[in-house]
Amino acid sequence: NFGAKLGAIDNVAASALLAGAANQNNLQLGKAAKALRHEIHTVLQQVDYDYQRMQYNTVVSGAMKMLNALEAFKGSGAEQARGDNAALAEGFSKLLRVLYPVTPHVTHALWSELGFAAVQGDLLDAPWPKVDPEALKQDEIELMVQINGKLRGAIQVAADASKEQIEAAALASEAFAKHAEGAKPRKVIVVPGRLVNLVV
Repeated sequence: NFGAKLGAIDNVAASALLAGAANQNNLQLGKAAKALRHEIHTVLQQVDYDYQRMQYNTVVSGAMKMLNALEAFKGSGAEQARGDNAALAEGFSKLLRVLYPVTPHVTHALWSELGFAAVQGDLLDAPWPKVDPEALKQDEIELMVQINGKLRGAIQVAADASKEQIEAAALASEAFAKHAEGAKPRKVIVVPGRLVNLVV
């Protein structure tokens, strides 16, 4: 139930010291914080598009995805705590602004409770959140590994990895070792950004 989850935002956010974190710039973000920002901004891009098309059911669905990402966030470790808090603060700030046209009373109260009003002013005057193109970029991507056309696993590679690097990662993967049964690949098909198919 989205209403119950929305009411529990302050429980999730309480430990993040959101208002203070919202003002911190140029912090080093750990891997988890970068992944959270990527998820929030990817969903925000879709939500913005859905609002323009007046597809309000998918706006609420997008807000639910944002909330789930914020709830699931575990952080990058003690040395990255300030960056983690900044990523959380940014995520909650964007979530509340996205939800404001749909649930103005609840989001206005949460905006004040979480300390955003003291730092960023009243929610009514807050600008619509913008998508950060830098947050949409990924350092690593996941590619599916197929053996003879059947999905057998996945690998993580650098977003700018060459075809040769992707092939090497796929051949060194646990999925290939397990399912190829020692056979050498006859052909390697790389579909950039999606998958690697190893034909044995």
